[in-house]
Amino acid sequence: MKAKTVLPAVAMTAVSMVLTLAVVVMWLGEAMPWPVALVVGLGIDGGWLATLAYERRLAAQGDHSTPVTAVGWFFGLVATGVLVAHALTEESAGAWLAVAWLPLAAKALWLVHSLWERTALTPGALGAIRGIQQEARDEAAVSRARLRADAATEETRLTAVTQAGARVARVQARTAQTLSRAWSTLESARDGEDTSRALTSVTTRVPPGVTPAWELPVWGPSEPVPVLALNAAPALADAELDRLVDEIRHSESPALSYRDMATRFRAAGHSASEVRLWAAWKRVAA
Repeated sequence: MKAKTVLPAVAMTAVSMVLTLAVVVMWLGEAMPWPVALVVGLGIDGGWLATLAYERRLAAQGDHSTPVTAVGWFFGLVATGVLVAHALTEESAGAWLAVAWLPLAAKALWLVHSLWERTALTPGALGAIRGIQQEARDEAAVSRARLRADAATEETRLTAVTQAGARVARVQARTAQTLSRAWSTLESARDGEDTSRALTSVTTRVPPGVTPAWELPVWGPSEPVPVLALNAAPALADAELDRLVDEIRHSESPALSYRDMATRFRAAGHSASEVRLWAAWKRVAA
């Protein structure tokens, strides 16, 4: 990589020095002896070459001198001025002006080479940088792949959850429809005209004038009924049952409903069949 910047600078310097020397000898050789013109040309090129060598020595030591650099640019400007002045005295001025910039171009190439040297890195450092860059690219690729995989997994999970939720909703809808039809059937059977006669025909020990009835099952939360002990109290007489029902019914104001009264009746430990309890309720309510 170093040769890519130093070789053009060396070649441009050699061409500009030869051109400067030739122009000085041709131009001043007409007004003075050519050895003197040769000495003038070599002086310009020698001063330029000496300052360039000193600049390169300082650069190799990691140092820099502004005066030396200024002197070097001064010799470059002198060489360029000589070439421009010679071109203006010639008939084909354009051709000579086209090469008058070569000394300044050579100085500019050496400036570029010095800047490259200040920022140049060793092969080991360049290899480490390439490794770091490659590692960063690998990590970025792995992160992108992980994100795409996570997104695909999340999409699959959401699709499965949505489908499962839709199936559950359909099952719940069918169950609710079935329960609604069953409830409607129970209510129709309860309120039917022949329900009382059918219950009377299959129920025993019904007091005269009392038509047995039955309650619809509770569709929703219900209070648990306490389990009766095995040694439950003996069956109550009708008068005692009526007294207990009336007492429990009027224990609060307004009077309790049959359901609340029955719940408190059994919670108090009393025992009576549903038919007898309902009959007592009818008698007390009447």
